[in-house]
Amino acid sequence: MHNAPLIILDDLSDWQPYHPSQAIISAADYIQNISKHRGPIINLCGDLSYLSTGYYVSLLAEARGQRALPSVSAINDLANLSHYQLFLNDQTKLLNRFVAQHQPESPKHIRLLICFGKTSFPELEDLARQLFEAYPCPILEVEFSLEGRWHLNAIRNRALSDLNDNEQTLFGESLEYFSKRVWRKARSRKEYRYDLAILHDPEERIPTSDKKALQKFIRAARENDIDAELITKADFNRLLEFDALFIRETTRINHYTYHFAKKAEANGLVVIDHPDSILRCANKVFLNEMLEKNKIPQPRTELLVMGDRIDFTAIGERFGYPVVLKIPDGSFSIGVEKAKNEEEFRKVAKELFKMSTILLVQEFLPTDFDWRIGVLNNRAIYACKYFMARNHWQIYNHSSETTRGKSGSFECLGVHQVPKEVIKVALQATRLVGDGLYGVDIKDTAKGPVIIEINDNPSIDSAVEDLYLGDELYRIIMADFVRRMDD
Repeated sequence: MHNAPLIILDDLSDWQPYHPSQAIISAADYIQNISKHRGPIINLCGDLSYLSTGYYVSLLAEARGQRALPSVSAINDLANLSHYQLFLNDQTKLLNRFVAQHQPESPKHIRLLICFGKTSFPELEDLARQLFEAYPCPILEVEFSLEGRWHLNAIRNRALSDLNDNEQTLFGESLEYFSKRVWRKARSRKEYRYDLAILHDPEERIPTSDKKALQKFIRAARENDIDAELITKADFNRLLEFDALFIRETTRINHYTYHFAKKAEANGLVVIDHPDSILRCANKVFLNEMLEKNKIPQPRTELLVMGDRIDFTAIGERFGYPVVLKIPDGSFSIGVEKAKNEEEFRKVAKELFKMSTILLVQEFLPTDFDWRIGVLNNRAIYACKYFMARNHWQIYNHSSETTRGKSGSFECLGVHQVPKEVIKVALQATRLVGDGLYGVDIKDTAKGPVIIEINDNPSIDSAVEDLYLGDELYRIIMADFVRRMDD
């Protein structure tokens, strides 16, 4: 972060047990705007009640354009006991096991200290993280009571000055984990203007960027004065340490990638892909309606709804065979099937209805390749031809036994080498979605280019999408992050 977090205390003497730091200030001095600090703040005031000093610290931070932990919204949520049970799954089994291990007298109440989403008991780490994500406050004390099952009875802010020796150790270690920069007296590394989190999944079967490409993004970021760091789903609590989030794994709505995007957006981070882009691109039903309404060319498409009396014969006559069937939220050609007659049509529909209550049926448009146009901020930045997998009608053949047979070959070109109509249709389509980073799949047919799909989070692999521009492709994307953060 271009400014280390500033720690706000009721009294500077409260910091005595901890590593000395320049990044501390009293609440009174902060309220009077003594500090010229403009980075994020960590509000450790003991009283966060409405219109208290602690409340005003977070309120003023937000008014000054600084990110505050806790935010005013989190403080208000903390004051509202009735909401506690809404998000929390039943933790009775977990807490019963915990009591059996640690509390031989089987108490009816459990108190737990949570500092930055961490607790002293490893078996309760997930629970602590859940509570911190729902109520992001540096020091939380939670109380569970047993009434047939365990209920979350109370959740409150704890004052830093109230912590005993063991609790001070937990706080110090948790803060160090959450925001190591506060603890560094001198930095040997270069200071960067911005910090970027690149979310990836090292175990993903078909990642959106391979390891080499991720390293190229990190190098290009540094050339643009950004310190980029690879993070995984385990780093959700660290997200507010960064100025921007770049998602480099396959996104889905009911998935942590969307939760990361939502949290980043809610806290003022620059995020690609933006949650709205994920929402709009993730569902082919939405894209179909949007393209149709705006008269953007696409294959002839109809929706099939499970439970409706579907006239397969009439659809076959209207479309002609073969037809293509798709589930609305598949990616990398998963959930996309072809039927070459009515019998296959019925059979494939029956199988796909097990995955989705709505299917899309589309006319089959055979081509040797699909165009992939990479678009960033309403500008085409790269272009590829993706050829069909060997002996297959799609780019990906998931039933192939060999790695070579799984996907077709490709050719990477300069944007200026692509037919102008293809670029024009790609930009018309992405403008309806947003100004993020998209990969538009287009078939260039005898009747002109048609949109097959708009992908948020498009593939950018080393020696594939970057083959024409090389490292410049990564620099273009990182320069756009700087532009967005500067705005």
